Amino acid sequence: METEDTVRRKNNHTSATLKYLNMTYFYYKTNTWNSQPQLSEETINLWKHLSDKKNWRITQLPNGFYQTEYQSIDEDKWYDVTRRETIEGAEQAIDGSIDHYTKKIDFLKGPKVVKTFK
Repeated sequence: METEDTVRRKNNHTSATLKYLNMTYFYYKTNTWNSQPQLSEETINLWKHLSDKKNWRITQLPNGFYQTEYQSIDEDKWYDVTRRETIEGAEQAIDGSIDHYTKKIDFLKGPKVVKTFK
């Protein structure tokens, strides 16, 4: 088996390049699949829950900032998500999150035709 130094001299690579090549290979091997990954029913239900504005709220913190929170699906517990300086900014953050999860749910239906050619 060749050492890293031998490989580096043979291929004229620096150790930084080898590290990059190894990380690229690792990323490729861990993020490549032949079919669409299957999501759990729990994840899908959470996305549906988060795409409904009634499950969100804004609280004001002692430092004057506003915090967005969403309610747990099965209990009366609230989870903080983000902090903003204004209440308008906090509501925009919630609207952005709702839009994000709505799109995720739409993509579960499969590919969507966005343009056709004649």
